[in-house]
Amino acid sequence: MNEPGRLRWRCRRGMAELERLLVFYLDGDYRHAEAAERQVFERLLDMQDAELWRCLTGRTCPEDPALVALTAKIRALDPAKEAAC
Repeated sequence: MNEPGRLRWRCRRGMAELERLLVFYLDGDYRHAEAAERQVFERLLDMQDAELWRCLTGRTCPEDPALVALTAKIRALDPAKEAAC
């Protein structure tokens, strides 16, 4: 499986809202991200759905500053906000 396809598959989640946020980032900012941010995104994809959802909704913060920065970036890209405009 090619890299974009593999990542898209890893973005698949049991919660549609979570999957939507991850795919929105993957289709947009990920393509232009530096290698370090891409690695952080892959680490983010290793998280369990419940923990990842809490991070992306701002309910909890990971201890890693790189994860904090990326979750804030993804949260700011919320496709629901785009659709509301």
